[in-house]
Amino acid sequence: MSMKVILLKDVKNHGKEGDIVNVSDGYAKNFLIPKGLAVEATKAAENELKLKKKAEEKRKQEELDLANELRGKIEGKAISIQVKSGENGKLFGSVTSKEIAVEVKNQLGLDIDKKKIQLDEPIKTLGNHIVTIKLHPKVIAQLTVKILEQ
Repeated sequence: MSMKVILLKDVKNHGKEGDIVNVSDGYAKNFLIPKGLAVEATKAAENELKLKKKAEEKRKQEELDLANELRGKIEGKAISIQVKSGENGKLFGSVTSKEIAVEVKNQLGLDIDKKKIQLDEPIKTLGNHIVTIKLHPKVIAQLTVKILEQ
């Protein structure tokens, strides 16, 4: 005998969260359901799953729209950071993603998480630097950071 269940969490060799799968009665009743890994796939449970998936899709689309809107506010913009430097335009210290995030807030009025600012290494020279900001897995913005001598 087999039973249709909706997985509430990822189950190895059976499927991902939200999948509807057929498993043996015993596996469902003795393991999956008691451990909270699945529920029986009744009409009500399937409808609830559809509503959850729609809500999740809507939330993801809103996140994407917000990221695109933010990219529009960042692309083509530049911020300036004044730092002390020595000869040959080499900085005393360096400019990190944290400092860039603070200046984006001060100069552009935008809140950007410093973890989204992708610097291979801190900036250590004067001049213009193009910095990549990953706003969403599908949305990347480019910002010019002008490092000026103080």
